[in-house]
Amino acid sequence: MAITNKEINAAFSAEVTALPGGEHLNSCYSCGACSGACPVSQAIPDFDPRRIIHMIRLGLKEQLLTSELVWYCSNCRSCVFVCPQDVRFAEIVSALRKLALDQGLLTEQDLLDQGKSAWVDRDQCVSCLTCVRVCPWRIPVIDEGGRAYIDPKECRACGICPAECPVQAINLNESADERLIAACGTDR
Repeated sequence: MAITNKEINAAFSAEVTALPGGEHLNSCYSCGACSGACPVSQAIPDFDPRRIIHMIRLGLKEQLLTSELVWYCSNCRSCVFVCPQDVRFAEIVSALRKLALDQGLLTEQDLLDQGKSAWVDRDQCVSCLTCVRVCPWRIPVIDEGGRAYIDPKECRACGICPAECPVQAINLNESADERLIAACGTDR
């Protein structure tokens, strides 16, 4: 597939490096250590940290930020530990996610619909604090109304809180990456 001038945003790389989390982008020399250590890229071949960095450098802003690629990252930080240049790819992905949301290329409702964030059914929540205790990232909080709340921008969609909620008040739609992984399992 050819890339046209209309698809290229020459300022995209500079925009990413100006964001908190994106400042180490230019240290990358494409060695591929991040891609080799990434458990997500093992399950979903379309997700390749090195390719995402290349897309940033090429200026493919809209193509990257409107795709699901940056939402596949589980933020396990395996890439951070193996990078010889301290690029911190997981932080770059967080910056890209924030950019997509801030610029309206994706909405919080899109995240919920695509299975990239869990949400709480307030009528079912009994404020037991199970979600608050089990979340390794401390995303669920108890709001002023005394019910659990999950910020869609922060949720990692790991599935822990929906699985652990004793009253099944927390929901998480099936995501595209789950469908891809399921399809990979049926091809064997």
